Amino acid sequence: MIELRRVQDRWRRCDVTVRDFPFALLLTVLSLMPGFQGNGTQIGDLPTRPYDVLAVLVIALECLPLTVRRRWPAVCLVLVSLGFALDQLFAYHALAGTALPIALVSAGAHLERHRRGTVLLLTVAYVPLMVALDRLGSNESLADIALLYLTLVLAWGIGTWLRSTRAAEAERRRHLAEATRAAERTRIARELHDVVTHHVTAMVVQAEAARYLTTAPERLDTTLSAVTDTGRRAIADLRHLLDLLNPDHDADLRTPSVGDLHALVEQTRRAGQPVEFTEEGDPAESAGSAEFVAYRVVQEALTNALKYAHGSRTVVSVRNGNMITVEVSTDGSGSRTGSPGGSGRGLAGLRDRVDALGGEFSADRQADGGFVVRARIPAGSPS
Repeated sequence: MIELRRVQDRWRRCDVTVRDFPFALLLTVLSLMPGFQGNGTQIGDLPTRPYDVLAVLVIALECLPLTVRRRWPAVCLVLVSLGFALDQLFAYHALAGTALPIALVSAGAHLERHRRGTVLLLTVAYVPLMVALDRLGSNESLADIALLYLTLVLAWGIGTWLRSTRAAEAERRRHLAEATRAAERTRIARELHDVVTHHVTAMVVQAEAARYLTTAPERLDTTLSAVTDTGRRAIADLRHLLDLLNPDHDADLRTPSVGDLHALVEQTRRAGQPVEFTEEGDPAESAGSAEFVAYRVVQEALTNALKYAHGSRTVVSVRNGNMITVEVSTDGSGSRTGSPGGSGRGLAGLRDRVDALGGEFSADRQADGGFVVRARIPAGSPS
């Protein structure tokens, strides 16, 4: 079985002329066999002529050009048409005549340029061939001549249909590839936003606080140590993200989950944000990507709290179960920090993530000026 697959793979890698040659050779051999002589296409009532050396040349002219029917379809069609005309004029009526509709299908499917000109040229050439056969005594009726012409047109039409089908499939694959690339770029942008924004915001807040602690060396040292730790954590998370994007990385790459929320909350507290954290229930055994999205919801909400409500009381509530419920709120008593303003990409990305898992997401301002972020995410959602 393995050897057969290798042979098939090697055959597919061969040039199209190599792959088309066996069929052209087979049709040539069959047309020359005594049992098939005179059993091909016959226009009119001209008596079939016995095969001679010229018949061999005519049959070769009809069949062998099929070798290049996909590489050079126009050349193939011209040579096969010429061979077909000679076949009828000399009344060999060879089986090789079936090469003409095959060449027409191939030309309709693979000819890239001068398609209308090719059709017009073949139509013009068809008329003098019928006139010449009539003068030789073929006695073919106009109805039969028209039927043969329509048959050839049908062969061209089949090739054109195959061409349009192939083009439509290529276009579908192109759109699918573009959509896949766009989705991947969006995923990478979200991950970078989640990782970079949170850590950088914490570092900015901590650095701002350090400016006012020059008279308290111990507190200043603690704050600067927190900045250093946050920077190291940011580098570690970025490396983790790069490992996720590297297809050759064999390490066991773990994504954040609700089990990592304690470390996230503690990091936010060290940045000067008073955070109250409560967690109810045990995470589901098959929470899938729901835990990861829940972690990102809390992370983005805490980042915004550091940015726009620094120092205000922040409450984080997580309830595990069949539905992971997350709520993060601020009381509006804090102040805006000097960190860069947001673009809204974070909340929009969270809404898309939660919606993709069949959950619910909201972010609303409260009456006291605070802000509340809520999310309900079905546990066990596929990644």
